[in-house]
Amino acid sequence: MQAAMDITAKYCHKEMEEYGSCVASNPSTWQQKCHELKMKVAQCTSSHPVIQKIRQDCSKEFVEFERCLRENQDKPTSCSPHVARFLGCAETVDLSGVATNPVPQPS
Repeated sequence: MQAAMDITAKYCHKEMEEYGSCVASNPSTWQQKCHELKMKVAQCTSSHPVIQKIRQDCSKEFVEFERCLRENQDKPTSCSPHVARFLGCAETVDLSGVATNPVPQPS
């Protein structure tokens, strides 16, 4: 998971910063107000093989986490157990043979 986080931070830093700021600034309406920024993060990260593999192998946990966020928009911290389950799954993903080189992002 650390590799995926490093890749996201390295190649999608601007998108992650903007999305994080939006969520922090809109605690009760972030799901609507920050949707476009969330899509930019997803678009940025979706082309990387490590992140694709984690999403594939842990899709159930990730879907449950996203559903929790939708259902608890006013208190996203209540989804901490869902985050923990997703991260726990991500830690077990076998990344051997998965390219970890950066994927060039279109300018």
